[in-house]
Amino acid sequence: MTENHEKKTILAVDDTPDNLVLIKGILIDDYIIKAATNGATALKIAQSKPPDLILLDIMMPDMDGYEVCKCLKENKLTSGIPIIFLTAMTEVADETKGLELGAADYITKPISPPILKARVNTQIQLKGARDCLQQQNQILEEKVAKRTQQISQLYDVTMVAMGAMAESRDPETGNHIRRTQNYVRALANQLSTHPRFKEYLTPEVIELLYKTAPLHDIGKVGVPDSILLKPGPLTEEEFEIMKLHTTYGRDAIQSAENMLDEPDTVLYLAREIAYSHQEYYDGNGYPDGLSGDDIPISARLMAIADVYDALVSERVYKPAFSHQESVEIIKSESGTHFDPDMVTTFLEIAEQFRKIAEEFSDNPL
Repeated sequence: MTENHEKKTILAVDDTPDNLVLIKGILIDDYIIKAATNGATALKIAQSKPPDLILLDIMMPDMDGYEVCKCLKENKLTSGIPIIFLTAMTEVADETKGLELGAADYITKPISPPILKARVNTQIQLKGARDCLQQQNQILEEKVAKRTQQISQLYDVTMVAMGAMAESRDPETGNHIRRTQNYVRALANQLSTHPRFKEYLTPEVIELLYKTAPLHDIGKVGVPDSILLKPGPLTEEEFEIMKLHTTYGRDAIQSAENMLDEPDTVLYLAREIAYSHQEYYDGNGYPDGLSGDDIPISARLMAIADVYDALVSERVYKPAFSHQESVEIIKSESGTHFDPDMVTTFLEIAEQFRKIAEEFSDNPL
């Protein structure tokens, strides 16, 4: 008798009715017994409501036990059901064949009641242990998935919070973080089929770019308020200090990376963007004067997103440009400030940028 008070179900398959009566008589006190006199019926019963164990005769007409076993093991719904062959075939080769097909045990006829009971109970106990382990594994996988999601969400929130901390020093930036990360994702999605960028801009990378974009100006925390919040044009000396926000950002993120045992793709991309988003395609940007494809793709994307948002946003030192004016300015700087192919793609989806700017406006209607 199994330890579980709920009776387990056993499907007995034999083309001789007397054998089915014998099996039922031996096991009925401990198990629910279902019977089938041929392979086709056995498969139908097993697939409609899988039993906990199958006792399977080998020598049957039309479909023998080996074929039934093979069909059961090939079906995902029934592959986990333990099968015990009951047969008058006593050759080692016969037993070997059955076990190779996936049978759990092999009992020769005539059937010994004590042996049948013991073997059935053993397989039922083993199946119960396997089912329990599988259930525990599923629960564990669900917990790991949930925890992973929580960590990912915490990561995202931390990224935004850190970016917001830098932006909070400039009271006029408002939803700049939300807008720029959405601009970056929209532009990257559109470029994902472009021959120059499709190998790099996979869905996974695009999602990481979206997550890391908020850190593009984190280095501004190192710039003095007198420069960062100055309402008028910066002097040459002040601008040199302002340029250092790219280096400050890179170094801050690098410090975080150095604390990890293994490289982190998210922080790597964040560092790229923070350090290189002020580079110009023609080499006249900063901090390193990189040009063309030497500028990371992530930084080239951010350059367009950052400039567009600065243009359509009001600042102390300038009014907001209209969407169309901003588009024309970016278009005019194709090949100088911006990657020409990215500008072409930007023009294709400029309306998406306008909608994002409107959705995350600092002054919603």
